[in-house]
Amino acid sequence: QVQLVEFGGRLVQAGGSLRLSCAASGRTFSSCAIGWFRQPPGKEREFVATIPGSGGSTVYADSVKGRFTVSRDNAKNAVYLQMNSLRPEDTAVYFCAARVLPLPSRLAATYDYWGQGTQVTVSS
Repeated sequence: QVQLVEFGGRLVQAGGSLRLSCAASGRTFSSCAIGWFRQPPGKEREFVATIPGSGGSTVYADSVKGRFTVSRDNAKNAVYLQMNSLRPEDTAVYFCAARVLPLPSRLAATYDYWGQGTQVTVSS
């Protein structure tokens, strides 16, 4: 079992920055790939970024590439999503998710555990 809790969502102006945190507890954290997903109002959940269990190679959605950075600190059982140059279309509930395999994935269905989400609202 892995428990995940997201922190850091809030209202921010367009062009601003925000860092989301995902705190994990439970099984060996470093063996889990972590993904960030988001669900805009009235839309389906979508992939944002993913990082393997050991860190290293990350993968991003085209819509956030160059603006968002995912990182992790396995000593603290934490994963972060640094979001810069925020746009109104980034408004969504952001979720972190863990999969029991260390390899990253874009597919939500491949993740085994999910946090409750944190709301990010970007005003124009």
